Amino acid sequence: MKLTIDRRICERYPGVLLGVAVARGVDNRREDGTIVGRLRAEEARVRRELAGVELAAHPRVAPWREAYRAFGASPKKSPSSIENLLRRALKGEEVRHVNSLVDIYNAISLCHLLPAGGEDLERVEGDVRLTFAGEGEAPVQLLGEAEARPPHPGEVVYRDAAGILCRRWNWKEADRTKLTAETRDALLVLEALPPAGRDDLERALSDLAGRIESCCGAQLTTEILSAERPEIEI
Repeated sequence: MKLTIDRRICERYPGVLLGVAVARGVDNRREDGTIVGRLRAEEARVRRELAGVELAAHPRVAPWREAYRAFGASPKKSPSSIENLLRRALKGEEVRHVNSLVDIYNAISLCHLLPAGGEDLERVEGDVRLTFAGEGEAPVQLLGEAEARPPHPGEVVYRDAAGILCRRWNWKEADRTKLTAETRDALLVLEALPPAGRDDLERALSDLAGRIESCCGAQLTTEILSAERPEIEI
């Protein structure tokens, strides 16, 4: 299985980076209070440090808004995952507890201000690509949505051989490959657009891998994809 960034993505979004963690042998049933505790601590930190900040202009949010506009999506109607998390935290809302892997990557996302997501590798079919949606894509059931809808042509998506895994880059993930208590092998991705760079991504990726190893008893391998290295074996 391979994970690839379409060269057209690298051309349109110079400096794009993906931090990839592959977790094997995950115990995602663990109920470790420290996992949710860190998530709540990161929410509280965001409320303290970003109180009064114009979030749309923040350097870790604005590039994603620009990226979404570039492929024809409204960042107000479909905000990037990092903007969505930050807005919820600033409103005083708690990010919903889902399971250990999801709680961990949400906490890491808030801590390092980078979008994060994950897929159950046993439910992924074939290679994974970050690419542009084409014409006539099949409808996809997204998390929390009652009806399947197709992506718009030209929007950035993750896909495998069976269809779309995530719409509008990191807006909403497909229900088909969601992380559950039964997940044993997982693909986790952190994403960076300038001014966030490799050092920022490496710190976040190390934090993510360390947390999953210590809290979920998993074995981790990590890689960073870029224009210079757009493909890896998972």
